[in-house]
Amino acid sequence: MRTEAASEPRYDLTTIGETMLRLSVPVGARLEMAATLDARPGGAESNVAALLARLGLRTAWCGALPESPLGRLVANHLRLAGVDLDGVAWRADGRLGTYYVEFAAPPRPTQVIYDRADSCAARLAPEQVAWTHLLDTRLLHLTGITPALSASCHAIVVEAQARARQAGIPTSFDVNYRAKLWSPSEAASVLAPLMTGVDLLFCSRADALRLFEITGSDDEMVTVLGERMKAGIAVMSIGEGGAVAWDGSTVLHAPAVPATIIDRPGAGDALAAGVIYGWLGGDLALGLRYGTLLAALALSQSGDMVVTTRAEVESLLASGGGIIR
Repeated sequence: MRTEAASEPRYDLTTIGETMLRLSVPVGARLEMAATLDARPGGAESNVAALLARLGLRTAWCGALPESPLGRLVANHLRLAGVDLDGVAWRADGRLGTYYVEFAAPPRPTQVIYDRADSCAARLAPEQVAWTHLLDTRLLHLTGITPALSASCHAIVVEAQARARQAGIPTSFDVNYRAKLWSPSEAASVLAPLMTGVDLLFCSRADALRLFEITGSDDEMVTVLGERMKAGIAVMSIGEGGAVAWDGSTVLHAPAVPATIIDRPGAGDALAAGVIYGWLGGDLALGLRYGTLLAALALSQSGDMVVTTRAEVESLLASGGGIIR
């Protein structure tokens, strides 16, 4: 456990996971006939770290990147946001995972195609992680995507939680179920132990039902989720209803903020970043409000990584939305 005499952690949040290159076509274009592709990095963990850095917190992302123009593209975007990359493992012989997004208007749904097998991130092993760097933090953030990538990535998450627990470092965990990586039953059996006892637990209403068969009203579901997983705080996103949080005794609510949807990916990560921001400041209710607003900003911008400032967020919260001049 950390003591009062211990030095202040270097970071407010650290995280580890895979960051990929996202290649997308404009709304109305078909991927198989694409003439141009918009290239941006994206990854659940790095999305959170980048957004919190833009809000003024000290964050670091650990993972693996190839020593190539694509790896440097990812690093450049994260550095521009203010994320520390000293814990990144650079690989001379690896590849960067990619995913393709075909945006569509109804009646067609948006399609996402992954090409991430055998990436640098999937091949990362526990002995290659900069543990001292990763654990020099006020909060360690992990997601349910990483253990699905490979056996070694699962081992990294297990060891990260064990090391954090031994050092008295709080942890947050976002379920982030990906159906293209594994089945609901596989995910539930692997993720339940990783979710148990965390300080902050994030899960969508759909995943709570699909993976853990939790039903009922929103208040009942988030309460059951938190109690079953013995989480300090459980946060459940409920789509157009916003988000709810259970703090061990009380359920808090935050309505969704209306937004013009330009780009869906990244909204859940933005919600998590907002809640974490409030939690680190000792104000969960504020974190929920930050989270729902940041999720709306994510929907209204292109790319997974939200570009904003703390001043803009606070101005929008104060005004209740509308135009900033």
